[in-house]
Amino acid sequence: MTLFDHLSFRKIATLVAAVGTVFWIYTFHALCPPAGSDGGFHLIAVLLLSAIFGIFFLPVWLLVAIGRLPKLAAAWGLCGLITFAVIWVAR
Repeated sequence: MTLFDHLSFRKIATLVAAVGTVFWIYTFHALCPPAGSDGGFHLIAVLLLSAIFGIFFLPVWLLVAIGRLPKLAAAWGLCGLITFAVIWVAR
């Protein structure tokens, strides 16, 4: 028996998609401008992070829901987390 026999890629994809979704929701709070600020540049970051969510995590949630291509869904979700990390570090 190998490691992959015990590994459920559907569960991994679900976990990765959940982490990405929670982080995406957190960004709305983290990028909220302080009261009295007239700058709207935070909206650019919110739009970019929302686009990343739509490109990476919505398809993962769909694949998990229909139970198809679990390895692809897990890999695609990990790519989304890496993309979130790169964008977040660059802010």
